Amino acid sequence: MAKNYPEHYRHVKELMGELGKGIPKTMNCFSQLHAKASETGALGVKTKELVALGIAIAIRCDGCIAFHVHDALKAGATEADIMETIGVAILMGGGPAVMYGCEAYEALRQFEQEPDLVKAGS
Repeated sequence: MAKNYPEHYRHVKELMGELGKGIPKTMNCFSQLHAKASETGALGVKTKELVALGIAIAIRCDGCIAFHVHDALKAGATEADIMETIGVAILMGGGPAVMYGCEAYEALRQFEQEPDLVKAGS
């Protein structure tokens, strides 16, 4: 957790520029996609950046977190906006794990009801 996110933002931005030199078509397409997806539409830029931040947190992408905190602030997000987004991301990152934990628990219960199947290994 000792990451310097402004430094990380600058570093990743620099690396993305270098990557663009190596694979220009791919990075140009990615840049166009990013620009179009970030345009104001039914959702404003700030809202879109907060959504992207929530996803970045849920998928555990440090570089994405750096970019989307930066861009959310740039779009006018407040500390309260970002804190609430973090809360929702925790729900979505943690909630699915709880659900799949319940599935695993249910599988355990079912296999316990069929010990011969477990012992046979098939």
